[in-house]
Amino acid sequence: MAAPTIPAAVRRSLRDTFGITRLHEGQQQVISRVLDGQDTLAIMPTGAGKSLCYQLPALHLDGTTLVVSPLISLMKDQADKLEKAGVSVEQLNSALRKSEQDASMQRIAESGTAIVFATPERLADPDFITAMKAQKIALLVVDEAHCISQWGHDFRPAFLGIGQALDALGQPPVLALTATAISEVIEDIRQQLMRPRMHVVNTGIYRPNLRFQVSQATREEQKLSQLMEALSNTRGCGIVYTSTVKACEKVHEKLAAAQMPVTRYHGRLSSAERHGNQDRFMNGDARVMVATNAFGMGIDKADVRFVIHYQMPGTLESYYQEAGRAGRDGQPADCVLLFFRKDKQVQQFFLARRYPTADDLQAVYAVLSAAPEPLHLDDIAAPLHGLSSNRITVALTLLRDGGIAKTNRSRAWSLSPGAKADLDRLRQLARSYEDKAERDQEALERMVFYAQTGFCRWRVLLEYFDEPSMEGERCGHCDNCLRPAVMPVVEPALAEIPLPVASFKSGDEVSVPRYGGGRVEQVAGDEVTVVFPDGTRRAFVAEYVHPS
Repeated sequence: MAAPTIPAAVRRSLRDTFGITRLHEGQQQVISRVLDGQDTLAIMPTGAGKSLCYQLPALHLDGTTLVVSPLISLMKDQADKLEKAGVSVEQLNSALRKSEQDASMQRIAESGTAIVFATPERLADPDFITAMKAQKIALLVVDEAHCISQWGHDFRPAFLGIGQALDALGQPPVLALTATAISEVIEDIRQQLMRPRMHVVNTGIYRPNLRFQVSQATREEQKLSQLMEALSNTRGCGIVYTSTVKACEKVHEKLAAAQMPVTRYHGRLSSAERHGNQDRFMNGDARVMVATNAFGMGIDKADVRFVIHYQMPGTLESYYQEAGRAGRDGQPADCVLLFFRKDKQVQQFFLARRYPTADDLQAVYAVLSAAPEPLHLDDIAAPLHGLSSNRITVALTLLRDGGIAKTNRSRAWSLSPGAKADLDRLRQLARSYEDKAERDQEALERMVFYAQTGFCRWRVLLEYFDEPSMEGERCGHCDNCLRPAVMPVVEPALAEIPLPVASFKSGDEVSVPRYGGGRVEQVAGDEVTVVFPDGTRRAFVAEYVHPS
């Protein structure tokens, strides 16, 4: 399909403002749709120029472009670059003093700023919504849109309020941007933004410069030695990701003791220390950044030569998002996963605490029922000692979406008029999160499958994201493609841990979540290859496959 034509005036802005002479086909498709006022979800890999998809149209739209960004550092980086390019920009976030925020709001009201950056929490501020309604919002952009699904139901419930804010802002066109999104995440984004027919432009995730590899470990000490060896065998700078703050501190301490130029980044450090450490890494004073997933989103460092995961993430989406921060300059880069089976327990712990249950909903409902007047979040949380404020907020959002609770202008909560909910009704509301929990468990199993498979790593990733396979069965540059095509040998120490054994045989009728029914073609260890009615064949870990 031919790329859409971009107006000459827009192309002049591309050259004169951004110093770029040509757009990629995916960028042209997205920008054309934005200029036409069409809702769009753009799925483009890291380094593919997603930001330009709203920055360029913003100069030609009639009104203000409001960009919802998850991280203050991310919006600051984008705003600084746009200001240097001469674009009218304002940003509103908690890092600014009140006087600075008031001045920004005044400039927005007086000048009709081209682009306004805000965190999702800002959309819950009635004064901000009122100020933005006074402007003509030509486009609302949700940057890193996977956070709606990945974080919104977890520790960043403000993402679940974007759809409601869209209604308050007069339903402007929406552009959602992300590097990855499987079908369930796409539907969740559409649902939360209340745009069920949002068109998807997906340019694919394949990046041939990324060399994926997995190193198996049978104990913690072995994993540390593998990390040291990997760092000694790589050149340039890179990131070592951990799943927990404890592991981050431990790895940082070990590398520092080995006289390695290293720094760290996690949520328990002060803001000043995080920013200082980030600057050290960005300017080259520290070769290695040891970090939790709090670091990296939107970090514009093109020459990252390696990303090593000391602990595996809970999903292949998270893994690809984080590993994809390597090699943004297009040069070869290494993406290494150190796989230790016990690390799966860390992710299972996170899963067990992620979503509100029917009991949580009942507890929050009881507090609202007993209150003679609307309550703010702190007042609701006071008698609910066992629930975090984030979990309570997600529960309140679920009650609101179910028509049971409502919030007023001052962000205080109460029951909706005439609302009554018995335990069966609350269980029904919680069931959607039970389904999410089941899908999360399936995603974790797929992450384990990726770590243990003997198949081409890129092939596994492409199949997971429902993307067309490469030419042939192998990419030719992952670890499995560079060694004989055999299943990994289980080391003696690992043999003590019972591994799942496929109970299927060739010809069995089976069903696979997200893929539907099919027939078993072959079984190899705990891997089951299934042929589907359309003739496609995919390999799955046995736990992922169910008898029909």
